[in-house]
Amino acid sequence: MISKKRVTKETDISVELELYGSGQSSISTGVGFFDHMLEAFSKHALIDLNVVCQGDTHIDDHHSVEDVGIVIGQALAEAIYPIEKVERFGNASVVMDETCVECDMDLSGRPYLHYDVDVNGKVGSFDTELAEEFFHALALNARISTHIVLKRGRNKHHILEAAFKAFAVALRRAITKNERTGIPSTKGVL
Repeated sequence: MISKKRVTKETDISVELELYGSGQSSISTGVGFFDHMLEAFSKHALIDLNVVCQGDTHIDDHHSVEDVGIVIGQALAEAIYPIEKVERFGNASVVMDETCVECDMDLSGRPYLHYDVDVNGKVGSFDTELAEEFFHALALNARISTHIVLKRGRNKHHILEAAFKAFAVALRRAITKNERTGIPSTKGVL
């Protein structure tokens, strides 16, 4: 179990993460829809995840969502690297009714985010633009090259939930153990 903590003037965050877990979670960020998304992420990645965030949500949810992405990303990086005997690459398309979102990733140690999910407005009180902030913070801190693309969809809730689930399934596939890969790079190091 990896434990990480981050305290700033805006947030106080504790994260516990078990990379090869069973999808159990306990999430409390003060941002209801975001809690729902993190629970879905944990369930579909089969990562055990405990998150407690006390943030300045009286201002808005931005600091809490972004900073949770930072801390989960740091925990993932510690759990994943140095990378050896895993698939390394993962991808998934997740369908939710009329929506389909695809995520492709490389546990390359080189962070990058391509986020092509054009959705504006709110889901409940959650600003949809914060999903990109979360994924950016997570990909940067976990050092994962990540592409998340909305293939089709209209319902904002479905679109964001499919994005979180697609990321989760792609990550689960990328961290799948494979004894034959050794260090999965022709460079001999990642």
